[in-house]
Amino acid sequence: MAMRTMCNTAGNGARGMDVLQSKRVAGAGSNREVFRLGTWNGLRLEDQRRPGGRVLVLVAATRSRRRGGVACGVRASAVPVSNGAAIVDNTVDAALILIRHGESLWNSKNLFTGCVDVPLSEKGVNEAIEAGKRISDIPVDIIFTSALIRAQMTAMLAMTQHRRQKVPVILHNESERAKAWSRIFSTDTDDQVIPVVTAWELNERMYGELQGLNKKETADKFGQDKVREWRRSYDVPPPNGESLEMCAERAVAYFKEKVVPELDAGKNVLIAAHGNSLRSIIMYLDKLTSQEVIELELSTGIPMLYTLKKTGFHRRGSPVGPTVAGVYALTEDLARYRDQLDSKS
Repeated sequence: MAMRTMCNTAGNGARGMDVLQSKRVAGAGSNREVFRLGTWNGLRLEDQRRPGGRVLVLVAATRSRRRGGVACGVRASAVPVSNGAAIVDNTVDAALILIRHGESLWNSKNLFTGCVDVPLSEKGVNEAIEAGKRISDIPVDIIFTSALIRAQMTAMLAMTQHRRQKVPVILHNESERAKAWSRIFSTDTDDQVIPVVTAWELNERMYGELQGLNKKETADKFGQDKVREWRRSYDVPPPNGESLEMCAERAVAYFKEKVVPELDAGKNVLIAAHGNSLRSIIMYLDKLTSQEVIELELSTGIPMLYTLKKTGFHRRGSPVGPTVAGVYALTEDLARYRDQLDSKS
């Protein structure tokens, strides 16, 4: 249930608060600044500032078992400060959408792709668009993709179908020049942007000396049992490549370090990545065994939906075949978001 709170911001802090020393916190994937002002009845008050104005947000500071640190157990949103006051709406869900990229040109040729940077095929483009239609009613605040073009294309094409029509923009933080040259100078335009973070840690499993080889010819040469072991075992890598266990180590570490904090802060996250990096994340979310994860199949272009609650991650949509529409069981908050979109159309 939503909670509405009126915060008085007169003076240096809200009346009745235990005022802490203001601390500047960099907002990941955002142009905002966050100042943590103090606590009030078990809630933390944050002053979030960006070029277009300020909002005050109350979030619950609860001890997180997942990370052993302080996490936001309540998602918060607020309206801009006006006459020293802000009304804050707190809800309890954040959405996590996982999409395996659409078919690539090498998928269509039955070649081992791995970390070779191959674009989508025409079928893959259509799969990405269809994936976008399936998530068009679900809020997206930030996108994470791998460093590979097929995952980035999938995210971009999917978002062309979203009803909010915000524009996904890749963040370039590889150098100070790159950040300066890609800066957006219009606050109104920036408000209609969804930041896209690319990370090599979300790349597909590196297939080593199999990359570029035809899968059938490789099985004929080395034997089907050996190729099946390379492809489907958890801890046996192909020659000079990665095992699923090695892929999981980097992908899950990145997910916990970079993605979970965004979800804890109440942001709705889309991840467009690859079969093995996503299987690794699902293994973590669903607490799968190594045997269960190697049997998990993810179809290209089929979204999965999770929500983050105080009790942890909850799967709302399962892996399904490409012929199944897969209607998600929306939470009250997500259904409310869809209804708001309907009322504006």
